[in-house]
Amino acid sequence: MRLKKAIATLCLGIASAFAHADIYGYIDANGTGHFSTEKIDERYRLFLRGSASFDSSQLAPSAVPSQQTPLLGYLSRHPNLQKYETLLDAAAQEFEIDPALLKAVMAAESGFDTHAVSAKGAVGLMQILPATAERYGLQGDKKKTLEQKLTDPKTNIRLGARYLRDLHKLFPSRPELVIASYNAGEGAVQKYNNAIPPYPETRSYVQIVKQFYQLYRPAAQALAIAALTDNATTTRRIHMTIPGRRNMPAPTLE
Repeated sequence: MRLKKAIATLCLGIASAFAHADIYGYIDANGTGHFSTEKIDERYRLFLRGSASFDSSQLAPSAVPSQQTPLLGYLSRHPNLQKYETLLDAAAQEFEIDPALLKAVMAAESGFDTHAVSAKGAVGLMQILPATAERYGLQGDKKKTLEQKLTDPKTNIRLGARYLRDLHKLFPSRPELVIASYNAGEGAVQKYNNAIPPYPETRSYVQIVKQFYQLYRPAAQALAIAALTDNATTTRRIHMTIPGRRNMPAPTLE
């Protein structure tokens, strides 16, 4: 009961804490999905409209094929998303995190790539920084470096879920700060008086994870949440491409 209550509180908070943003995207020749809160160039097409609720029943296996767009298929049918479903569910239960949030963060962080490495050195599906892994006791050894260990999906997903749990404890009832901290580091959020840092990437990241979270929620819950957010105001679109980190300060860890 405590687990369900904690997850429910976080779910409603994520859905209602900040405004919707339009999401644009495309899939490149290598099959990698790119997402943004603005139409960066002609390759980008509107994927999710911020003012509209998303019916996640479209993610069900029984959904009519004609309703599926390539981007929706990428997010809902990616082989690694299905392959690591059990690991996501186990980590979500262990650390009292909604599986939908883990999926949303994974989609935004790595595009489901187990070997993704960012410019800042974040590794794996949920883009864990080696410094963050060390905080939780993960060390390299003679057989594998710390970075190599982070490419293990079970290790990586579990660390990501644990970090989200601890961020939720640090910023209770402030899910927007939890997500912002995952991107920029909790030190950056604290530096700006417990507010989303004024980094274009982080502000856009929060919006994208929120929209992806809505997408991964069960249909009935998504429709209920939509009623809570109909009156949300629209924020200015900010340039951002996901996955991948661009010009922003390195996360500060305290």
